[in-house]
Amino acid sequence: MSENKETLGSPTPEPDAGLNRDPEDWVTGDEPMTAAQRSYLDTLAREAGEELPADLSKAEASQHIDRLQQKSGRVSGDAGGEQDPAG
Repeated sequence: MSENKETLGSPTPEPDAGLNRDPEDWVTGDEPMTAAQRSYLDTLAREAGEELPADLSKAEASQHIDRLQQKSGRVSGDAGGEQDPAG
């Protein structure tokens, strides 16, 4: 057997691997935003008093989510809509 098998992942942990990719570089970035993105973006936009187009791409939605999370003080990945009770 050959020792040169194709592998995925990394021999050492990389906890933030892939998290810093620019949404513009996503293979599916031009596809319509997902239902989860739409719902979360609607929540963030309402809280910020902003109106956004409803026909955003996945990449555009992600950029708006990041921006609105920073504006509102929500932590990234808090798609459940709950804020930190200490904050």
